[in-house]
Amino acid sequence: MKASPGAGSWIAAGVRHELLTRALPTLRHDMAAPVSVIRMGLLMLKRQVAASELDPVACAQRVELIDSQVGELTAGIRLLRHWELATEDSGITRSGLVATCVALMRAAFDLQGVALEVDAALVPVEDEPHWPRAAALRYMLLGAMGHLHDSVDAVGTIVIAPHGDNALQLTALPDPAAGAGPDSAHVHRAPRALAIDAIALQSLADDLGYEVTRDGDVLRLAFGAA
Repeated sequence: MKASPGAGSWIAAGVRHELLTRALPTLRHDMAAPVSVIRMGLLMLKRQVAASELDPVACAQRVELIDSQVGELTAGIRLLRHWELATEDSGITRSGLVATCVALMRAAFDLQGVALEVDAALVPVEDEPHWPRAAALRYMLLGAMGHLHDSVDAVGTIVIAPHGDNALQLTALPDPAAGAGPDSAHVHRAPRALAIDAIALQSLADDLGYEVTRDGDVLRLAFGAA
């Protein structure tokens, strides 16, 4: 895939914004859930204090619960900050990258009738190498997933598998219900106002310095510099 002549980093910036927008519902949920638990815990503590019925054990349990939820909320805020490409990070493993991106997009893809399947070879292993620039790799994998979602007709499943030692392979499989009539799931899939087409994905890859190739319904993302 080649970007059109004169395509600049502003295209890539637009693609990153679109990808962040698609991931935001999950990010919001992950940060809102701890807030609800914290509020509940504080309410119970206030009621105990007001009623002068303080139970040291129960209070300690609620304080521990609140503390754990504050930790989860802090982790969510830090993850959101790490979407900035300028932020230094400790890198990410290939299996960790896939797990993160699938967790971010599984619900949204399910709503569109597209399943995400991770190859068994992508389970975490001890001493798995870390690849630098986790934020950039996250954008690239989300972009690859979004590209297949937006461009392959009647896609039913996207399978993510390792390719060699330094790449991922994404395969779009057809929906078995395709062509089964007006009630088939793919007919109801909402169109994308800002689809990630071949030019958009290639512009993102060029801007971030990665190699992405597509052969039919198979797309490969290499972690090495293009």
